[in-house]
Amino acid sequence: MKYTNSIEIALPREKVAQLLADPAHIPKWLRGLVLHEPVNGIHGQLGTTSRVVLQSGQRKFELTETIIRRDPADLHGIPKESVVHFDRETVGPGIWSVVRDRLTEANPDTTFWESESEYRFSSLPMRLVGLLMPGSFHRQSQQHMQDFKAFAEQGKDVREGKD
Repeated sequence: MKYTNSIEIALPREKVAQLLADPAHIPKWLRGLVLHEPVNGIHGQLGTTSRVVLQSGQRKFELTETIIRRDPADLHGIPKESVVHFDRETVGPGIWSVVRDRLTEANPDTTFWESESEYRFSSLPMRLVGLLMPGSFHRQSQQHMQDFKAFAEQGKDVREGKD
């Protein structure tokens, strides 16, 4: 299953990239995050593998995330014509996914964020979820992007309870 989401954020691209890459901010915009800790490497850097625990309702699930692309490595002084890439691979029970995020400059004060997601399912329960509810993955990805936008532009924190 593959799909693409996008959103515009009313901040310069360099600021958006820095906020996305800062591990201290992840719990503020990633709903359901219980834990996101590196098991090797430096948080958010190329090649780093992290243990990620998410909760959805009463169900907790653990995933392993690996940063497979971060370009440029230095998020300060990014040339205007450059595209910022954040790609990560995630593996969990019955599921594999890769997300390819691209940040481009819409104008000097606005960033266009495009995110391509691809999922593969290896267990029967996950195959059924993917087959019966593919839209739920797409909607959840868009919700994460909207939550990040609200955090970045207005300082809203998803842990404060308002949906």
